[in-house]
Amino acid sequence: MGYRASLPSDSASVTIKMVPAQAQQVVTRQSLLPADEEPSAFSRTTRDNQLTSPDATFTVDASRLSADRLRYIGAATRRIARGLDLDEIVMGLCRATVPTFSDAILVYLRDPLPVGDERPTGPLVLRLSRTDHRPADSEADGAFMPLVQLEPTELDVVATQLYEVRPGSAFAEVLRGVRPVFTNTPATRAALLELLGKNVECRVPPGQRAILAPLRGRRRVIGTALFLRDPERRAFEDDDLLVAAQLATHSALGIDKTALDGRQALIAGELQRRMLPETLPRCTGVRLASRYLPAAETARVGGDWYDAIPLPGSRVALVVGDVMGHDMTSAALMGQLRTTAQTLAGLDLPPHEVLHALDEQAQRLGTDYIATCLYAVYDPVSHHITIANAGHPPPVLLHLGGRAEVLRVPSGAPIGVGGVDFEAVSLDAPAGATLLLYTDGLVESRLRDVWTGIEQLREKLTAVAQLTGPDHPPPLEALCDEVLDMLGPGDRDDDIALLAARFDGIAPRDVAYWFLEPEETAPGRARRLARGVLARWGMEELTDSLELLVSEVVTNAVRYASRPVTLRLLRTDVLRCEVGDDVPQLPRLRQARATDEGGRGLYLVNRLARRWGATRLSTGKVVWFELDR
Repeated sequence: MGYRASLPSDSASVTIKMVPAQAQQVVTRQSLLPADEEPSAFSRTTRDNQLTSPDATFTVDASRLSADRLRYIGAATRRIARGLDLDEIVMGLCRATVPTFSDAILVYLRDPLPVGDERPTGPLVLRLSRTDHRPADSEADGAFMPLVQLEPTELDVVATQLYEVRPGSAFAEVLRGVRPVFTNTPATRAALLELLGKNVECRVPPGQRAILAPLRGRRRVIGTALFLRDPERRAFEDDDLLVAAQLATHSALGIDKTALDGRQALIAGELQRRMLPETLPRCTGVRLASRYLPAAETARVGGDWYDAIPLPGSRVALVVGDVMGHDMTSAALMGQLRTTAQTLAGLDLPPHEVLHALDEQAQRLGTDYIATCLYAVYDPVSHHITIANAGHPPPVLLHLGGRAEVLRVPSGAPIGVGGVDFEAVSLDAPAGATLLLYTDGLVESRLRDVWTGIEQLREKLTAVAQLTGPDHPPPLEALCDEVLDMLGPGDRDDDIALLAARFDGIAPRDVAYWFLEPEETAPGRARRLARGVLARWGMEELTDSLELLVSEVVTNAVRYASRPVTLRLLRTDVLRCEVGDDVPQLPRLRQARATDEGGRGLYLVNRLARRWGATRLSTGKVVWFELDR
């Protein structure tokens, strides 16, 4: 009978033959288990012999020696597998090897390291990744002989830090062979000279005291490992090539997977960054702050998202959602739903209609896609907010006096279920209040249920508000940080998306609103109304610019409108003018020719206004512009 261990995929299986118990073999004192593993029966036999001389030998059953090698391979590969990144895997290889299997090790990795199926470009270049060496004064129980050849600093000097493998060279042939080899043959010795340089002759012992093991990943060779033994220690045996092959194989596969995982994490992080808004918009009458935290450092992508979308009439849509899962598919679906929500918001649909359209979109994408979403529209003029919910945790409103209220919003079914209706409710949004939208990762974990977490969130907001007093709301950014601080150890089971909106509103005295009949006299009337409002607001210096631009925009509106045109002026940090009509076609900026009688209105708006734009509504459109005060 025999033990069978596998080599890399292109290597033949090797059988370690068992010798009858009567057959004895003379070997040098050694232990094959890593330092942090339980000593084997072989190493215990070594101590029982109580060797006192470095040259002492003892007899041991050859079958025990082979079994010990297999136990060492298992212990060493477990130690290598514990590495979570490239450095830990390489360190695990070195610590599992030195001093149990070799007295020194040099690990070279490809530079740059290929990832997955990508084909490397340029020549094969190896970079010294790590060296390790057994201390010369080691006298631990079961340790090897003191080393006199190499010191740790000398390893780095002797080893070439960066080496380009020439095609057709002796070292290139060793890498092509994939299998570990001894360096005592002319061809392999030449390969070693190419890797380490000419002065290696006095550093690497002759004979079977060095093993060169290519590190082959799933697709190609990604590096090599050089195992060295001291001249005063017993040389490597043929079975040690099997040990080296197992160490190299497990290390290479771990490095290959780590590189692939690192690339996927980078792509996932970039995907997440691109799908979440880089900055929040500046909206009239509301201040915004947000936070996003992944579930863990090793899972930087998920399905949570938030958004703030400016709407016509100085309104703003506040959105927060959560797609089931923490993988690339969830992130991709999140991006599609977020894009759909932005498109629907541009159509100025009611919140419940937006959720209904998102539900249909999720069903078209697949039957297994489930998401929760909360969609709210805040109107700073009317001081109201309209909210619709699709299976999402309810929002919390922090009032100016410090009272935190969990809003009563019908939860509805999650997006993707299909065949359900969504209900929207309209609530007061008083000035100075703060609305918090969040995903369930903030309030739910293995340590608490969702309603316990919501109650803790409400208590946290109340406590923070008491620090600033009843007349001053807490700073928005600091409030978000304080909310995240409520998460204790073990509470991060899911991603967290947080969107906070401070309602400043627009006072009625800062709003002027009129209806204009679509007649030829409408532009003149609009100029007179605008001039009177500016005089009342003490902003006469803007009269000429506002009259000119209002006249141009109202003229374009009444030319095609069949219903009354709306004119609204808003005084905030800027002066905003909005003109609405029932024509859905949006105006386009164009360069008028010298012979054209018209076509210069939007050109003037573009040159004189701070900002301008046009938004299509379900009943027509709104053209707006802003002037600096």
